[in-house]
Amino acid sequence: MRTSLKDVAARAGVSVRTVSNVVNGSASVSERTRERVQRALDELGYRPNLAARSLRAGRTGLVGLVIPELHSPYFGELAGLVVEAAQRRSWTVIIDQTHGRADEERRLLEGTHAPIVDGLIISPWALGAEELAERAGATPMVLLGERDPGRLADHVAVDNVLAADEATRHLLDAGRRRIAAVGPQPGLRNGTAEQRLAGYRRALRRAGVTPDPALEVPVPTLHRAAGARAMARLLDGGGPVPDAVFAFSDELALGVLLVARERGIGVPEDLAVVGFDDIEDGRYANPSLTTVSPDKAQIAERALQCLADRVYSPGAAVPPQRITVPHRLVARESTGHARSPEGTGSADRVGGARSGGV
Repeated sequence: MRTSLKDVAARAGVSVRTVSNVVNGSASVSERTRERVQRALDELGYRPNLAARSLRAGRTGLVGLVIPELHSPYFGELAGLVVEAAQRRSWTVIIDQTHGRADEERRLLEGTHAPIVDGLIISPWALGAEELAERAGATPMVLLGERDPGRLADHVAVDNVLAADEATRHLLDAGRRRIAAVGPQPGLRNGTAEQRLAGYRRALRRAGVTPDPALEVPVPTLHRAAGARAMARLLDGGGPVPDAVFAFSDELALGVLLVARERGIGVPEDLAVVGFDDIEDGRYANPSLTTVSPDKAQIAERALQCLADRVYSPGAAVPPQRITVPHRLVARESTGHARSPEGTGSADRVGGARSGGV
């Protein structure tokens, strides 16, 4: 016999409406009550009748997730976390990728998924903020990353300037002064590389170090091969040899580590390396990789909560939210810190904050 909302309400000691709000992901329920209701849902094995609920409410129970690259470790982990957060709200996620191409981003924003999804989460690489704002339509949409469409859509991101500043400062505090930045992407419009470069330069200037263009190495992608080529260029270009590298992604940093090992450069003795993203490969690299770790679980949770607030309260006058999620700098062997038993290292600093009325 199917468990009803009334059964769950009786077990949790709350009203049927409160149980419904928890099942639908409403933000109006306190965390303590939500946990009590969720415990009752799990104990009774409650499963919503999605077909009936969708027919009654005019919703499909589907959410679209549009990311640049499915094969990217960072986006792969993020997609998994979005799926888990959606499952807690009885949503199913449809995932698509754009390869960072403007035509694909336009196609998906113009309504490929619109008739079948209740909301859309997208991480744009190619389209600028103005075009994103113009294409914000009737379907609830949350933007991930640096492209902020003003006040026309919800936006969830990490403070990349602050995070890059902290990563660079970590290297400066270790006595490094010839710090290379591997990761500028002049051909990409998503703003991530520009913000990380700005944070890197800000930390150098604050320490009295003049940024050297010869130590800023652009890359076509954020992948391992691009990082390896960038490190080879730094070593073979006839310019200053770095004593540290801040790579704009962990994949780039792994390519840097490979070339350093091939050239007999000791890490961290001769070269300290910091990455960004905290992917699993970096935790188990040799040496393990110091990195900036964004709170990916919170990115997924806050994005889904933004959609839930709009999907389940379509008439409410809720202004678009600008949410900055926390990050932390995780120090590991590549900057001279001991490997922990779990291979995860230790957190040096925590950054990021809520903003925009959240």
